[in-house]
Amino acid sequence: MLKHFHDMDDHKLRVFCTVAETKSFSKASSIIHLSQPAVSLQVQALEEIYETKLFDRSNNTVVLTSAGKLLYKYSKEILSLYANTEREIGKLTGLVKGSLTIGASSTIANYLLPSVIADFRKTHPKTKINMLVGNTKRVVDMLNSGYIDLGLVEGDVTRQKIIVDKLVQDELIPVMAPTHSWAGREAIPISELAEEPFILREEGSGTRQMIEKHLSKHGLSPQHMNISLILGSTESIKAAVEQGMGISILSRWAVRKEMHSETLKKASFSEVRLFRDFSIVHGKNSYFPHIFETFVEFINQYPFDDLLSGKSGINPSA
Repeated sequence: MLKHFHDMDDHKLRVFCTVAETKSFSKASSIIHLSQPAVSLQVQALEEIYETKLFDRSNNTVVLTSAGKLLYKYSKEILSLYANTEREIGKLTGLVKGSLTIGASSTIANYLLPSVIADFRKTHPKTKINMLVGNTKRVVDMLNSGYIDLGLVEGDVTRQKIIVDKLVQDELIPVMAPTHSWAGREAIPISELAEEPFILREEGSGTRQMIEKHLSKHGLSPQHMNISLILGSTESIKAAVEQGMGISILSRWAVRKEMHSETLKKASFSEVRLFRDFSIVHGKNSYFPHIFETFVEFINQYPFDDLLSGKSGINPSA
């Protein structure tokens, strides 16, 4: 059996635990980003090692067999021991190595993390960071199933079995082309938004939900607005605004380069400022790899204000 154990990497155990926790091969496959057949193959490989069924798949439900329950219990302990071993040896040698899997919502993944990860790897070259992108709900699902080590999310997080720590504040701001009649204005009354062609994100976007919530508090619903375009990504909205097709409301992080190069202009609202938090979320487990603690400490001390104001990167030796 020992030989079998060495053949079995912790990836198979993680896949097995995800199926056990979601009680579904299809849910597990969408969380893990593996096809359903690939998830089934990983579980099948474990069943071949132990020569017994781990799941009972009758009546459209997935239930752990007695052997499955036993393997689930020990898998959690094995994965915890792997993490503890790596952390303790890392502390002993002073070397931070290994890999960390992060789930991040799109604004953070596209506009904050690339600089953070690049600078982290300059300081800790023997590390590997994997990043999965999804909306806040999906990041929380991946965290609860143990598929990611930590998440970075925007907006409100329902605190189910997870710890939420604020990382940095974001502000959603009105943006327009430099040729637009509003360019150069400091403050715009919300009521004036109804008069301008407006470019909005698709339904289900966290940014759109927040914009709608705040504007409706001030008596402006999407029905009263002149919506000229609905687009599926922040990058496509920026391009449309630059071409003068309308104004929009975007994260100041998403437009920091355009502000610097002056290809877009920003303003504020007279009545309200639209703030939201970017937060770090992680499980309540007491076992984390050494790289986890090092990365969390690094990102908490990262000079985000410098990044926002147009300076980029940090001095790794500082």
